[in-house]
Amino acid sequence: MKDLHGKTALVTGGTRGIGKAISLKLAALGAKVVVNYVRDSKSAERTVTTIEAKGGQALAIQADMKSVEAVRALVDATIEAFGSFDILVNNAGIANYKKIADYSEEEFDEIFSLNVKGVFFACKQAALRMEEGGSIINIGSSVTKVMLPTYGAYAATKGAVEQITKVLAKELGPKNIRVNTLSPGPVDTELFRMGKSQEQMDSMAGMAAFGRLGVPSDIAGMVALLVSDEAFWLTGQNICVNGGFIS
Repeated sequence: MKDLHGKTALVTGGTRGIGKAISLKLAALGAKVVVNYVRDSKSAERTVTTIEAKGGQALAIQADMKSVEAVRALVDATIEAFGSFDILVNNAGIANYKKIADYSEEEFDEIFSLNVKGVFFACKQAALRMEEGGSIINIGSSVTKVMLPTYGAYAATKGAVEQITKVLAKELGPKNIRVNTLSPGPVDTELFRMGKSQEQMDSMAGMAAFGRLGVPSDIAGMVALLVSDEAFWLTGQNICVNGGFIS
């Protein structure tokens, strides 16, 4: 795989779980990485320190992706710090596992504000300011392909992300900017474990062809491939990285 030296990557929600693994992987390949966080500054600084200890360049920047102004300021700071904006990984997101009948308006607005609005306006900034030949990866979810009770709102947000990806890929094709959705299956993270029993997690692990849950590095490796030149002819797609959890 070609290295990413000379490229700048912005990873939203880049300090824990899948986001941290992506930040570390892109930095290991030579990219300068902006690690976005909203509250956990200590995790952000630990991620930056890990990257720098291995000879990489990274910067932690706080921004609430639910705010359009904060998103714009985040991209401003990225370009000011590293001089370019070549890779965007929209990873920041939340989940709230409840039956549709139990969802409040406030909970609905919160999950859509981050998972959809945040992605949409980060993509807008990329459309306006990303370097030609860049790459956008929107993190979706394989749950859009299954019918899982309590996942209604979350799956709806990820379905919206898939459609944003498809349209933006056509809009940015003339600039040779690729836009893809990467949809993990069950990945063993703090977000995934929230509200689940061990029995539920074991059941999901058993649905994968490999008989296990994914781990963050499984997803980070595919992100690295998709942002490389080898994946240039791939855009507007939803790539399910789920170990055979669902086709």
